[in-house]
Amino acid sequence: MKVYGVTGWKNSGKTTLMERLVEEITGRGFSVSTVKHAHHATEIDHEGRDSFRHRQAGACEVLVASPVRWALMHELRGEAEPPLAELLTKLSPVDLVLIEGYKRESHPKVEAHRAETGRPLLAPDNPTVRAVASDTVPTGLAVPVFDLNDITAIADFILKEVGL
Repeated sequence: MKVYGVTGWKNSGKTTLMERLVEEITGRGFSVSTVKHAHHATEIDHEGRDSFRHRQAGACEVLVASPVRWALMHELRGEAEPPLAELLTKLSPVDLVLIEGYKRESHPKVEAHRAETGRPLLAPDNPTVRAVASDTVPTGLAVPVFDLNDITAIADFILKEVGL
């Protein structure tokens, strides 16, 4: 599978960019899956649900299935967070996996940047950032810069980068 990332600081527009890229790229006929990294204990299950009760009781994994979708939750229970490469093996094959976060991993990335965050660009110090998508026009970068809202151009760039 081809892998490409969207990275950036908190509130830089990563999730919106991911959402819009998934819509654009799947609209072109490619299959896309996503991986989202969180720095906190993300809950995808809620207290009182049967699956929550199974996890609370000590289950290592809980698979929830319905006629519409299925989901597998795996509790680490004190184990180290698995590396991205291991997590990618858990996905079904698709044309492209878009990864949100994982700034320090080795896969190529587009950096989402919004001036209002007040944070510096990652691109100058991170060789895995292959382009910047920004609401401003940063200068002096060795990578292409796209308007944060030019989803067509950003998708074209990513698809060319991965050979699709």
